[in-house]
Amino acid sequence: MELSGKIRSIQDFPKKGILFRDITPLLQDANYLKKGIRLLAAPYRNEKIDVVVSAEARGFILGGGVAYELGAGFVPVRKPGKLPYRVEKVSYELEYGEDTLEIHQDGVKKSDKVLVLDDLLATGGTAEAICKLVEELGGKIVGVCFLIELVSLKGRDRLKGYDVLSLIKYN
Repeated sequence: MELSGKIRSIQDFPKKGILFRDITPLLQDANYLKKGIRLLAAPYRNEKIDVVVSAEARGFILGGGVAYELGAGFVPVRKPGKLPYRVEKVSYELEYGEDTLEIHQDGVKKSDKVLVLDDLLATGGTAEAICKLVEELGGKIVGVCFLIELVSLKGRDRLKGYDVLSLIKYN
């Protein structure tokens, strides 16, 4: 039961020249979804994780499942204006411009043991921004994990100093 067998490759999506890795077939299959969540959680079972922090949208699906598996809370990171309470925010560079992410100020407490999780590691910009938010709130990042890593985009380079794990790697 290889997880990669449930990842669909779609050429020229969302724009020409991009090979999109679609995780929806994995999400639609209960056995594969369960296996993916358990494999993402496994390295952290003995770490006493307090919260799993994930970005919208696909990160929420996996992050919530991993938080449940670990007996941890789940903290969402969203685009500006989507969280109803006081937020901490960080802006970060994209290939063509800038983006901003927000987290509730009370989402991560000082010295919380945090697992940062997302579906995909590409350039590393989103994960790096999430790590900054967590650390600004006083959290200790135990690991940064992904279902998929696009190795050729060198996202790990932006996450030096963190323990980074990915289950499926594409060049």
